[in-house]
Amino acid sequence: MKLMFASDIHGSALWCEKMILAYCAEGAEKLCLLGDILYHGPRNDLPEGHDPKGVISMLNAVKEEIICVRGNCDTEVDQMVLDFPVLADYALICAEGHTFFLTHGHHYNPVNLPPLKRGDVLINGHTHIFRAELVNGVHCLNDGSVSLPKENNPHSYMVYQNGEFTIKDFEGRELLKYNVES
Repeated sequence: MKLMFASDIHGSALWCEKMILAYCAEGAEKLCLLGDILYHGPRNDLPEGHDPKGVISMLNAVKEEIICVRGNCDTEVDQMVLDFPVLADYALICAEGHTFFLTHGHHYNPVNLPPLKRGDVLINGHTHIFRAELVNGVHCLNDGSVSLPKENNPHSYMVYQNGEFTIKDFEGRELLKYNVES
């Protein structure tokens, strides 16, 4: 199974297009969006290529391939224009002996873990900073941000395959590898 994770598009059609091109190039089975899809929020500047209607069109075109959770900037009005579910606070994926808990990160995160057992995986966005760490036996991963990275991080996304997570930039360079099997 190969999955791609991305978060914090914040209405940037420019970076959404790059994300979808990366998704196609990766050959992943699902695109897992970790929230903050259309709106940039009051604490962020407008992202480069801000065009929420363009983002809507691109994502609706691949709606069958998306698993999505709600970010702190996502609202019910977003659900009215997006053709796939976007309002769930979390999603669970069971893969290769692990439970993946997908959430945006403003409620559950490495500081406030959801109820997971040792060896399970928390995947979130929200901070716009990529990272991977083991917290109380739970693998905690953050893919960074598609459109508004912070703290000098590059624009990034993450792929999972065969027990390994790889965070990449949009030129395909590997930024971090993390194995949940070791």
